[in-house]
Amino acid sequence: MIRIGLVGLGKIARDQHLPAIAQSPDFTLAATASRNAQAPGIAAYPDLATMLVEEPGIEAVALCQPPQVRHAAARAAIAAGKHVFLEKPPGATLSEVEDLAQASEQVGVTLFASWHSRFAAGVEPARAWLAGKAIADIAIEWKEDVRQWHPGQEWIWTPGSLGVFDPGINALSILTRLLDAPVRLDDAQLEFPVNREAPIAATLAMRTADGAPVSAVFDWRQTGRQSWNIEVKTDAGVLLLAEGGNSLFIDGVLQPLPDEAEYPALYTRFAALIRERRSDVDISPLRLVADAFLTGHRSSTAAFCD
Repeated sequence: MIRIGLVGLGKIARDQHLPAIAQSPDFTLAATASRNAQAPGIAAYPDLATMLVEEPGIEAVALCQPPQVRHAAARAAIAAGKHVFLEKPPGATLSEVEDLAQASEQVGVTLFASWHSRFAAGVEPARAWLAGKAIADIAIEWKEDVRQWHPGQEWIWTPGSLGVFDPGINALSILTRLLDAPVRLDDAQLEFPVNREAPIAATLAMRTADGAPVSAVFDWRQTGRQSWNIEVKTDAGVLLLAEGGNSLFIDGVLQPLPDEAEYPALYTRFAALIRERRSDVDISPLRLVADAFLTGHRSSTAAFCD
């Protein structure tokens, strides 16, 4: 069993990481680090630095803080010889993630830039079905209610937090896994609330390496039913990944899928990387987001109040 420390006990850590670690055959939770929360029965520390000193037997850490502070924490963990699991997005900038990849290689520890939506049940079967088929068009609709998924979380609206790209990057992580070749951004339209520093909605126009159009609409103002869909039209039929990749339809027919959940699968992958002494640091989803911020047209929209 790999002794792991969990840093940051917000919503994603409580909802996903704690249960996944608890059921993992590979990891045991040795300690947590958080200013405001604790896990029952687990050693708790106010910050990562204290945890690293007081728990020298920890072999790995999972970092679940906001991306703006994750680079410094990951650097400290790597310097202490710990394997590092990064929640998505893996950093606030591309250069931060590249620096961590280099540092982990120099020290000889595993760095795992996780993309949980790539581990949704339908993604690998969809990738297998698409192999060898000619893609005509891809349409992504990723719309959800920010008040439901990030209640009262002011950090999500600050620079480096990505705004609506926080969920939107999940779709981009699936897209870049489905395709073997890189995707290129042609255009982006970003809507910023007048009182916020991150977008609440975005529309992207992209192209596959073969020139097929890829459209994506991200919106944090969705109420009622949430929409997490990717539709791919090919020369052999239409593929639909729904429910964030957890349902797969081929020409309207629901396909049988494996039942392993995303976060348990992530921890299985992390353990395998540690055993193999390898890292997995794919920044292609974050690169598309960075391109959207670099070249996108910005407009203002109504103020957002939580």
